[in-house]
Amino acid sequence: MATNKANSSTPAAYGEGSIRVLKGLEPVKQRPGMYTRTDNPLHCIQEVIDNAADEALAGFGKRIDLTQHADGSVSIADDGRGIPFGLHPEEGVPVVEIVFTRLHAGGKFDKGSGGAYSFSGGLHGVGVSVTNALAKRLEVTVWREKQVATLAFEHGDVVEPVAVRAAAGGDRKQGTTVRVWPDAKYFESAELPKGELVHLLRSKAVLMPGVTVTLKNEKSGELQTWSYQGGLRDYLMQTLTADPLIPLFEGEQYASSAESENFAEGEGAAWAVAFTEEGQVMRESYVNLIPTVAGGTHESGLKDGMFGAIKGFIEMHSLLPKGVKLMPDDVFSRASFVLSAKVLDPQFQGQTKERLNSRDALRLVSAYVKPALELWLNHHVDYGKKLAELVIKQAQTRQRASQKVEKRKGSGVAVLPGKLTDCESRDLLHNEIFLVEGDSAGGSAKMGRDKETQAILPLRGKVLNSWEVERDLLFKNNEIHDISVALGVDPHGPKDSPDLSGLRYGKVCILSDADVDGSHIQVLLLTLFFRHFPKLVEAGHIHVARPPLYRVDAPARGKKPAAKLYALDEGELTATLDKLRKEGAREGSWSISRFKGLGEMSAEQLWDTTLNPETRRLSPVAYGLFDFGQTEEAINKLMGKGEAASRRELMEIHGDSVEIDV
Repeated sequence: MATNKANSSTPAAYGEGSIRVLKGLEPVKQRPGMYTRTDNPLHCIQEVIDNAADEALAGFGKRIDLTQHADGSVSIADDGRGIPFGLHPEEGVPVVEIVFTRLHAGGKFDKGSGGAYSFSGGLHGVGVSVTNALAKRLEVTVWREKQVATLAFEHGDVVEPVAVRAAAGGDRKQGTTVRVWPDAKYFESAELPKGELVHLLRSKAVLMPGVTVTLKNEKSGELQTWSYQGGLRDYLMQTLTADPLIPLFEGEQYASSAESENFAEGEGAAWAVAFTEEGQVMRESYVNLIPTVAGGTHESGLKDGMFGAIKGFIEMHSLLPKGVKLMPDDVFSRASFVLSAKVLDPQFQGQTKERLNSRDALRLVSAYVKPALELWLNHHVDYGKKLAELVIKQAQTRQRASQKVEKRKGSGVAVLPGKLTDCESRDLLHNEIFLVEGDSAGGSAKMGRDKETQAILPLRGKVLNSWEVERDLLFKNNEIHDISVALGVDPHGPKDSPDLSGLRYGKVCILSDADVDGSHIQVLLLTLFFRHFPKLVEAGHIHVARPPLYRVDAPARGKKPAAKLYALDEGELTATLDKLRKEGAREGSWSISRFKGLGEMSAEQLWDTTLNPETRRLSPVAYGLFDFGQTEEAINKLMGKGEAASRRELMEIHGDSVEIDV
């Protein structure tokens, strides 16, 4: 008996019963930080505001009223269509209950013709169910079809089931009111930050001319109302801290059904841009009325379109002084803007939707901004020349700063490797080098790169495992010699103080195939940098490029045109196919290609997915949670010649968790 007791407390007791399946809203309560911001409940309240805004965006509401009650609760009322409260045809549960209790449910998933929301704030499928999970109490009242329905939850569970009554004469005609009591235990502070809340509500009014938004505080009696008819222009002019150099550049354009080959009907953007010589720049962007505080691909599209138009104008009028080269930041650095994009089914980074990741959004916004600005500049040549002066001045200032760095580097320059295709710029802030696996991939990368800022160094075969190679013997290996010379930094140890003034690139990017062999090359190069160039890792110069493994040729579905989609791995491929099914694509109507290597990708594909700074995925290399010593120990176990026993033990313990890529 004693033996059994002892065994039951050991790790050997790990079995089938040890696996816990979280159901319903339990995952949110267990790990709230994965679903929302936990510094305060604002993002939870924003989910309710966004639903009210989606109704207004769809053309069914004219008011959003938020009240901060004296008891700490918050209510949001709209005059939209009202959440349906009848039974769901498949689930047999009132729809309004499903919306607040299921993580992956909502009208936003219905993207077919006549769907509830063609344009809405994303398809994360968490939304107000997260608000409900993290609330002590949540009450919903819906006015719809001459009836009133009420429902209440506590800690995410139904405590007052749906009750329906006939609407009385004094009742509202339609709409939804949600009252939330956020549970303080999930947040660092239970208070809503007033400045952020005001900004959020005011921006909804700005982006939806004709919609009235109010904020009432019961304690103070304060009532604020916003309703803008002038839209983005008035808003931007009110927030600028300096007078614009030239009149505002503004525009608005959306795809029509005739353009459906390129973009979905209704997709597009509205923008207002001001250029100032001094003062703080103001930049705000939105996707389907959701504030994207960390920017994203729609901002990149604005930047790309403006740069193309202004660069073309400067070249056409021969305004560029000899020796000056323009870069996108020269145009963008003094630009203040408000950008509102409408994107069908936007893809965001993270559950808080702070950054847009949809690749097509760059092409969408750029395609509308560039011709509009070209036309504006050609109609206002004098203003165009003023703007050109400002942009050229920015470029000259940037180039002077980089030349000072060049002078400090000294004149003892090594002869660069012959296979290096260097970039033209010498600006460390923008320059990057890609260490590319194989000559064929190197060829695609050379054709697809931005030759101004991107250098390519093809590597032949697998790089030497340099973990136990003495530093003075490193240069016997040609590949390592070429890497060191191209970077302009000598090998060094963790306690050395190497001269980094010769560094020629701000980003050193490892670019290998997305398969197992590519991962092996990544590990060998990371080993080289950690062992012999640790100060580059510490300073954040080393990155890993992440090319896709799969391409999916998707058919047209609903409002979305046919498209080429990319997936990094098997998991992303599954998610992509699930998304196509939800959008109404017939099973098997798509085709899937697996890239055997980077060499199979065209220059254009490689640019779009892996090289373009605005749409690629590039992971910085850092020690993360581990210090130098722990990282050294881990790499030694993996790469050391005398560590076969440790590796065997590692494989025996964790072997089952590895997915084999044959």
